[in-house]
Amino acid sequence: MLTIQEVFDLFSKVGCCSFATLDDQGGVDSRIAHFVAWDSEGLYFTTMTGKPFYRQLKAGSALSACGEFTEMRCYNDEDNLPKFAPGFMIRVSGHVRELTSEEIAAHAEVDPNFNVVVYDTGRYPETTVFALDRAWGELYDYDFNMINRDHKIERERFAWGGATFVDPGFHITDACIGCGSCMTVCTHKAIVAGSPYRILGERCDECGNCHHVCPAGAVEEKGLLA
Repeated sequence: MLTIQEVFDLFSKVGCCSFATLDDQGGVDSRIAHFVAWDSEGLYFTTMTGKPFYRQLKAGSALSACGEFTEMRCYNDEDNLPKFAPGFMIRVSGHVRELTSEEIAAHAEVDPNFNVVVYDTGRYPETTVFALDRAWGELYDYDFNMINRDHKIERERFAWGGATFVDPGFHITDACIGCGSCMTVCTHKAIVAGSPYRILGERCDECGNCHHVCPAGAVEEKGLLA
């Protein structure tokens, strides 16, 4: 499972990401931001107390962030079909808490990444810091055109602070009759023959092809397992 540092490094490679919160109307609001630091407690980011972002964080104590890294943006070929260079998407969602001024000062003494917090606080006294301290997420590494490997995606989920997650991918039950229809339609090479057939969750995009063609109804969606 990915460590918090590895998650931070991946988000840093992306740079600025989409940060989403719940607004006071029961909807969703978003903005572009980035994580500034990490430690064993979670990921850290800043905002200012006068912003809607701050008020939403305080009211809901929740954040979802995501971003994508690729060497080249998607383009359409001569048949107007999309082509993707290899890359990855990273996402994380969970609970946040605001640090006290004493906690910020203590972090600044030992963590060079908090230099930006010290700098921003000097210019903008309303700057404050939040920790994403209980969260789960996923690294979605893709090579859709199979340039560097023989399958399209590799997924890895992670969590910290007591959060949990459901493993990715559909599941094939003992109702499987071994016909192989699922393997035939799986473009992600995520299915292994057996009794029953088995889905490699780290390769499964949950596209539903296998579920659609299974004559025995043996393919279950994520979240439907007992």
